[in-house]
Amino acid sequence: MSITVHGIDALKELAGGDLGTSGWIDVTQERIALFADATGDHQWIHVDPERAKDGPFGAPVAHGYLTLSLFIPLFTELLDVRGVTTKVNYGLDRVRFPTPVRAGSRIRLAARLAEVEDVPGGVQIAVDGTLEIEGGGKPAAVLRSLSRFYV
Repeated sequence: MSITVHGIDALKELAGGDLGTSGWIDVTQERIALFADATGDHQWIHVDPERAKDGPFGAPVAHGYLTLSLFIPLFTELLDVRGVTTKVNYGLDRVRFPTPVRAGSRIRLAARLAEVEDVPGGVQIAVDGTLEIEGGGKPAAVLRSLSRFYV
């Protein structure tokens, strides 16, 4: 499901509303290894499947920041803002990782547009997101993301 809005005023009308749930994305061991290479974080709980079997999670797990980075492609499935010149990630107000994501899992995003506020040249949005693990009880991540849209 995707919501498309045209312009800042239409975006403001969505404030406080549910944005829905994205499709699933695979968190493969290959994706984890590529993230380790990109960041230089080659801790064995991420990149050594044999050793990770005997580790605290019983399998290799994704880096928390890999899980967090998947917010962007999943979020873009939910909301498309048109009629703006620039879209930027402004930051995060909070992030928690209640449950690690094991290699081979799938995650998706459930999101709510918590706030839309005016800033010079555009608006800033706050999105409350939950990254869910397929078949899991606790979420992989709970966060508030801030983005800006300029006209």
